[in-house]
Amino acid sequence: MEWTGETVLVFGTGISGIGAARLLANRQAEVVLFDENTKTDTEKVLGKLPAGSKVKILLGELSDEEIGRLTRVVLSPGVPCDLPLVNRLRDRGLPIWGEVELAFRCGKGDVLAVTGTNGKTTTTSLLGEIMKHVRKEVHVVGNIGFSYTEAVQHMTDQAVTVAEISSFQLETTEQFAPKVSAILNITPDHLDRHHTMEEYIRVKELITVHQKPEDTCVLNYEDDILRDFGEKLPIKVLWFSSARVLDRGVYLEGDMIRFASEKGITDICSVKEVNLLGIHNYENIMAAAAMALACGVTAEEMSFQAVEHRIEYVEEKHGVKYYNDSKGTNPDAAIRGIRAMERPTLLIGGGYDKNASYEEWIRAFDGKVKYLVLIGQTREKIAEAAKRCGFYNILFAESLAEAVQICASRAEKGDAVLLSPACASWGMFPNYEVRGRQFKELVHQLP
Repeated sequence: MEWTGETVLVFGTGISGIGAARLLANRQAEVVLFDENTKTDTEKVLGKLPAGSKVKILLGELSDEEIGRLTRVVLSPGVPCDLPLVNRLRDRGLPIWGEVELAFRCGKGDVLAVTGTNGKTTTTSLLGEIMKHVRKEVHVVGNIGFSYTEAVQHMTDQAVTVAEISSFQLETTEQFAPKVSAILNITPDHLDRHHTMEEYIRVKELITVHQKPEDTCVLNYEDDILRDFGEKLPIKVLWFSSARVLDRGVYLEGDMIRFASEKGITDICSVKEVNLLGIHNYENIMAAAAMALACGVTAEEMSFQAVEHRIEYVEEKHGVKYYNDSKGTNPDAAIRGIRAMERPTLLIGGGYDKNASYEEWIRAFDGKVKYLVLIGQTREKIAEAAKRCGFYNILFAESLAEAVQICASRAEKGDAVLLSPACASWGMFPNYEVRGRQFKELVHQLP
């Protein structure tokens, strides 16, 4: 797809925005890279673009004259669709796409797309590793540090793109149609962005809207919302379940993950053979396996490795095991983290406030948590929720470093220390990866 004659506004100067700007410029579009933040370092942004790039950078506001020159808008995922400026652009009749829609229109090969409230990164990473064993050209993209639009520039017709897709990205799709999609689960999250649970569910389900009858959607049979949704889909549905044996689909029976099809039952792997803890991770394995099976991959061709920042074992110090679950960025994900612990646990939580409630997370402690060490913007809010639930062993820390020191000083042999914040990292860290890596460094530095 060529873009000669188009003047495209790329809204957002992060990884997605830079990737989109580079792709469009390479396709001969005139590109305006825009950010409302007037403090954005334009020299730093220019340094991420090719030398001699003709991309124009604008900060702060857009004049009517500048808007009048545009033919299209590409929004970065972090830009809400209901911003006044976005509404103004929409009212002018401009097509508004997201990075995913742009990449899909320009990309080649097959697309395998994963969404859901929790488990996206783990499932995407697992599926990416499976596909790399059976296909020569595999691109793993999305909210895991790799821009979909950057990958497009290296794709051939033989490409397989394994994409982690957020609700923010699905909001701005029009024709996005993966060969295989998956919705892992749907629980309350990002209501500061989507406002209602009904809207959040609707956006998640958009991943299937343009799939063809021969395409497949992988769904969690134990999620009531998805079970109802799957029964109405006009495409192929492949279920997975951690709670029951399925006549057709991938399921957990004892320690074995199995696949039931018209050809019989096939063993995929034993959960004892994988370095991943917890039922939620077994669900991620099942989802990745189901997506691979839908692409014709056999059970013998699959392998499953642990994923960084998702209940990742770090080290044992003085009989205390440390786990990094920095990817636990909402209460539901953090519930899965604490449920996976098999030792008395000192839990580090807190961070950026996404308007979540924390009582269900606190109740999931179920006697496992010895101390709750809180950091970040939400620490007072979480502490109040904990006290309402009858949990009082609460300590505050000013930094992650102090939290680790507190845990190390109070932990006893046989305990675990778990970083599972139930909150986003923003305000203290650029992203959950930086938070998780700092935690690991702090643990390694303990005497």
